Amino acid sequence: MNALLEHILEAHGGLARWKSHDTLSAHLSQGGVLWPMKGKGGMLDEVDVTVDLRRQWTSHAPFGAPGRRTAVTPQRAAIEDADGTVVAALDDPRAAFAGFGLETPWDDLHLAYFVGYAIWNYLTVPFVFAEPGFGVEQLPDWDEDSETWHRLRVTYPDAIATHSRVQTFYVAADGRLRRHDYDVDVNGGTPAVHYFSDYTTVEGIALPTRHHIYLRDADGGHAPEPLVVSIVASDIRFG
Repeated sequence: MNALLEHILEAHGGLARWKSHDTLSAHLSQGGVLWPMKGKGGMLDEVDVTVDLRRQWTSHAPFGAPGRRTAVTPQRAAIEDADGTVVAALDDPRAAFAGFGLETPWDDLHLAYFVGYAIWNYLTVPFVFAEPGFGVEQLPDWDEDSETWHRLRVTYPDAIATHSRVQTFYVAADGRLRRHDYDVDVNGGTPAVHYFSDYTTVEGIALPTRHHIYLRDADGGHAPEPLVVSIVASDIRFG
């Protein structure tokens, strides 16, 4: 295994401890300009999420109405009632974003798919990098905020729904993630920079609780506005 990746995994609690769990659940408080831009303002302000740590599956609740939830995999996005009755579903959901840009509005199934795959990715890094099919490569260091951060380029396997196949993660000397760069393919390749902060430790696993996402400039910087997405995670639990 890549030495930097080993350091990162240990700094977040170790792969063996992570693999002892099956699910991760949290409450999310979310904001930013993306949701009203997509015609979904307020829909995800306060939600509960559960992700499967053995496969890529995510559920948000409530979703659009009390008692409704999502069930999202790379192959299918569904909205269900509390008893599991499917209200709406979309197979091959990624294909439904063809031709979309940053300001293209979404329907509820677009939203379900996007937040389903995105949150699964955000909550499972860095441990998912140790799964089969992932490629990692250390890049030259990066200076930001009076710190020097190591960089890890990660290539995702085709089976994982994610923002873009190649992404870059920035790591402080303590081994914890600080920043994440990617292009949002389902939004026309919009370049994004995602900051991780306010770590907490749950059952020995270190997890960031605050996420701020901005538009990334060509030089790797970003303007302070607009704040595209903000996420604060609380009540984090493993199952």
